[in-house]
Amino acid sequence: MNSNQIWEKLQNGVFIIAEIGKNFIQTEEERTTEEYLKNAKQLVDAVVKAGADAVKFQTHNVEDEQLNLKIIAPHFFGERHAWVTRNTKATPLNEFWKPLKAYCDERGIVFFSTPMSRGAAKALNEIGVNLWKIASGDVMDFPLLDYVRRSDKPIIISSGQSTFEEVEKAVNYLREKNSRVALLHCVSKYPCPVEELRLGTIKFLRNKFNIPVGFSDHSVGDISPDITAVAMGATILEKHFSFSRSLWGSDHKVSMTPEEMKSLVAAVQELERDPSKREAILNSDYGKRASEEQQKVMTEDEAKFRPVFRKSLMAGQDIPAGTIITAEMLYAMRPQQYAGGLPSEKYEEVIGKKVVKDLKKYDPITDTTLV
Repeated sequence: MNSNQIWEKLQNGVFIIAEIGKNFIQTEEERTTEEYLKNAKQLVDAVVKAGADAVKFQTHNVEDEQLNLKIIAPHFFGERHAWVTRNTKATPLNEFWKPLKAYCDERGIVFFSTPMSRGAAKALNEIGVNLWKIASGDVMDFPLLDYVRRSDKPIIISSGQSTFEEVEKAVNYLREKNSRVALLHCVSKYPCPVEELRLGTIKFLRNKFNIPVGFSDHSVGDISPDITAVAMGATILEKHFSFSRSLWGSDHKVSMTPEEMKSLVAAVQELERDPSKREAILNSDYGKRASEEQQKVMTEDEAKFRPVFRKSLMAGQDIPAGTIITAEMLYAMRPQQYAGGLPSEKYEEVIGKKVVKDLKKYDPITDTTLV
């Protein structure tokens, strides 16, 4: 699919995304890029067989994403800088991403990847993705948002670990320069019990923004939330995908297996063929309970992710005193809790200001460093 065809499906169909993410990493011991690429291709093959519309990965560039601080992410036992560094080194552009994109094209499935920083987005742009995805942790990464909104490619933004006001700010910022924006309801809990998925938020977001709204699901082993989401009008479904939930890594434990994905695709297709079944789903006990809370809230479980995954503005190069700040001089980097810079959503307020003292690369951008 090209960008126009993808956007049409995001609006009027059900676009099913198998979120492979980093699930080509399956052992604690590091492996070669060649093995990771082989694993990724095998996962792509399984998604194609299951019938999903797209495979999505996650692309890291440690230089402008993660400060070298010892931080453990709440959902994964690994140290964050080491994990991001490992992902960056394991997936070089020419040896991993380009051949993987070519393989997906050959298999006839949409390839895209979540850029975890502006630098990662630039790499993905080089290989020609037709669709952007912004992760929940990067809703306020305005250097990244500014980069992707300047393309004519559709953008899907996930709403987990965010307040309604933050989601609204991000959506409005993207739509200033790109009208093709879709939103995913998401609860950032790994795994998330089905009774805590707050599916009524899908209707709330559709009414508030009048854009395509989908569901990024972190529950495990039950497709009823996804089918209920479609019955509510979700036009995008995103599920993590792996061969086994017992493999080593950050997301295997919340992933859907190939047989489960096949069942999901079949159930969605059945619902699309017979829309009359929607009412029965919505009137089921689960459908009624899931529809009750129609508002966007950030749960306590999600709030604990924010200090680790939100970003601060940092110097992306050495900047002499007296220099006027430009966009390319800024990095938005995790973890905000310890970085010391202004929140990354202050990006446009900082551009055009003058630096009052010499800054070294990775120094925080603060009110006291600017005039």
